Amino acid sequence: MFKKPTLTTTLIIIVGFLTLCPVIMLLLGSFSKDFVSFGQFTTSKYVSAYTDPDFADILLNTVIFTVGSALHATLLALFLAYVNTRTDLPFKFIFKIISIIPMMIPHILFSASWVLLLNPSNGILNRLFMSLFETRDALFNVYSLKGMILVEGLLDLPIAYLIIAPAMSAFDVSLEESSKVCGASNWRTLFKVTLPVLRPAILASAILVIVRSLASFAVPSVIGMPGRIYVLSTHIYRNISSGFAADYGLAAAIGLSALGASITLIYIYRYLTAESGKFVTISSRGFKPTLIKLQKGKYPLLVIVGILSFVLILLPVIVLFYISMLPYSMPPSARAFSLMSWNNWIDVLKDPISLLSLKNSLFLGVVGATLGTILSIFVSYVIVKIRTTASGLLESLSFLSFSFPGIVIGVGFMWFFVRTPLYGTLTALLIGYIATYLPYGIRPLSSAFIQIHSTLEESSRVCGGTPFYTLRRVIIPLLIPGIVSGWILMASMFLRELTLSVVLSRPGTEVLAVQILRFAEDGLWGRLSALGIIMIFISSLLVILAAVLGKKFSKLEVVDR
Repeated sequence: MFKKPTLTTTLIIIVGFLTLCPVIMLLLGSFSKDFVSFGQFTTSKYVSAYTDPDFADILLNTVIFTVGSALHATLLALFLAYVNTRTDLPFKFIFKIISIIPMMIPHILFSASWVLLLNPSNGILNRLFMSLFETRDALFNVYSLKGMILVEGLLDLPIAYLIIAPAMSAFDVSLEESSKVCGASNWRTLFKVTLPVLRPAILASAILVIVRSLASFAVPSVIGMPGRIYVLSTHIYRNISSGFAADYGLAAAIGLSALGASITLIYIYRYLTAESGKFVTISSRGFKPTLIKLQKGKYPLLVIVGILSFVLILLPVIVLFYISMLPYSMPPSARAFSLMSWNNWIDVLKDPISLLSLKNSLFLGVVGATLGTILSIFVSYVIVKIRTTASGLLESLSFLSFSFPGIVIGVGFMWFFVRTPLYGTLTALLIGYIATYLPYGIRPLSSAFIQIHSTLEESSRVCGGTPFYTLRRVIIPLLIPGIVSGWILMASMFLRELTLSVVLSRPGTEVLAVQILRFAEDGLWGRLSALGIIMIFISSLLVILAAVLGKKFSKLEVVDR
């Protein structure tokens, strides 16, 4: 179809630049004194980083935060996956959707909503608790490691669920039945049969959540920093956001530590998913999953899952809308409802920086997702249709960025862009976004290419079709569902992107997530909530668009002739 060596080589150069350039610049920057002295070798930044008396505490906080979040998310995912796949709980189809919806809520807004609920001074739930029990002690201080773990675990729940649920739904319950026939109790069967078989999926989900928690910036910045609790991501941010005292060399040295840990964990994750074949429980002898009848426990469990769903989905959005209508945070009361107005919304819509951030985010979302999807089409084609060593290298490069913490790669790109005219421009953000989120476009398109049999291309060539005619009239129409999925996914990621943006954005290139972070730092919770609802509305439109287009093309199939 294409001239394969040329196409593959070109893509390796492009993707290699996007993936490796920030890493190389990060490495070089960590051995440089500053931007002006770039290339002058020094190890002083590593000495400063690892001899900092606060570094041990920061490292310990990071370990507790990431491992705690992984345990929280994995246990919740295990519970929801079991309920949704193995029991006769009513309305399961709703709860399956709810289990993954938190992915669609921008992390900074989810974090802000929990600050509004549980901050110790005027959090809505804390104030209600203190009024109800006539105490001055808050129910829960969200500005703590426990608060960070609570919120990050809820945010990472969909990742763990999407790994554990398929493994649990494919579990052959005859193994459990055999255990019970041999006299084992339900608990013994659970710990001796069910969990050991699901171990690869459980460990893989936990490791992936650790990677995402290590890269997390929204929760540590909105919840951790006000409580003076720093992890690696916010420690890096603190070193680059200190005005004239910003130290990008020190940030690069610290960032390499986080990058090395993240890459190591991703390789462990890939090893575990590769090893999962040893735990196959469905074979050609036939398989029919059976549901566990909850009987009297059905409706109490339904209430528990319903409350969890309310906390995950409705509560954050309700709180944001409620606070957006008030001059300041306060519990619901007759006085609170009498003070409601649209003033925060009006202030946001009149604020030139907020409007500029909205415009910039829409531009990056639409243009960036389009360019990223086009690149993903060609990369996916080479990965799936061209089986060579070079295409294998391209695949590895394409998915390597998935393990890169956004703020670390942002520092690497900063070292590159500061020496070019692209510094402080939307183009720099555009390149950074595509480099970071390219795997999100490649994954659905690779799946779509797998469904297209090579005989379709061969038939077009036999009939005299040129390579680009075949692409336009044969391949692209069959790829439309994958293209739509990839575009929507990338656009959603671009609209809510924060970690890379806090490093690369400058006055004039503000985006929505950065402006929301500024509102949080300034304590402007009403404006934050109003702008956040606008952000959720735009993201929801994209999700609805994906659902409509997905339904339209749901009957599209490729038949292997």
